[in-house]
Amino acid sequence: MFYEKIDLYQYFSLKKPQNGAGILTVYCREQSGDLLKKSRPAMLVLPGGGYEYCSEREQEPVAMRFLDAGFGAFVLKYTVNTAYPVPLVEAAMAISYIRENAEKYSIDGVRVGVLGFSAGGHLAGMLATLYADEHIKAALGGRLVRPDALLLAYPVLSGGEFGHQGTMDHISGGDPVLKKKLSLETRVTKDCPPAFLWHTTEDDCVPVENSLLFAAACRKAGVPFEMHLFEKGWHGTSVAGIETEGDKERLNKIGHLSVWFDLALSWLKQNGFAVEMA
Repeated sequence: MFYEKIDLYQYFSLKKPQNGAGILTVYCREQSGDLLKKSRPAMLVLPGGGYEYCSEREQEPVAMRFLDAGFGAFVLKYTVNTAYPVPLVEAAMAISYIRENAEKYSIDGVRVGVLGFSAGGHLAGMLATLYADEHIKAALGGRLVRPDALLLAYPVLSGGEFGHQGTMDHISGGDPVLKKKLSLETRVTKDCPPAFLWHTTEDDCVPVENSLLFAAACRKAGVPFEMHLFEKGWHGTSVAGIETEGDKERLNKIGHLSVWFDLALSWLKQNGFAVEMA
């Protein structure tokens, strides 16, 4: 198995910002021994944390679920406490690195999805809607950074009435013009990748309207999407399993949400993300 950490700034020979991160952790199976060769899709995981930190609960536990499902899994620790475009460029670097090293990791470079949680959902959404951004082009030239599938878990997407203001203030640096630009329900076009969204209606941190508005924008633009809304459950539940919930009482209350992962896998397979024999 490949388990390694890649400094994306070093890989792309770019100057890292002060206190910058841009570290990609790789979880991929090697084509060796008596393992039958397979063509595997890839998933880039972007944890949440309000652009203030990267939640540990939304990193390795998620990656291991995808690894077990036959995917190549990658987790980006992106720079926090900084404004656009730094996290966006780092996410673009991650997608580009995955594609450029597809053969090494035995993955299919044209089946690379991105999954974002909460603020990481905003970052994933930026990558899916702003993949032609001038800052990405300046850093990476003409590399293809548009993800092939977009998955959003209780995401922050709107900079308007229903947005999570702390998250949007961090990524916009408090600039109202930039906050409007990064209100992603206004950035959806027909060229965005197909999307999978899930949220709980009682989320009192990031209102469900973030997902509803984005889904409506996908519908209007003709972007294929699937959305699942759950009545019960709080914000930040990750995979809603024993690895992320150490308290049995808490797990009993939100364990029903764990079905989102199987729903996402089913949707991914319908969109060509099945593991295939080579």
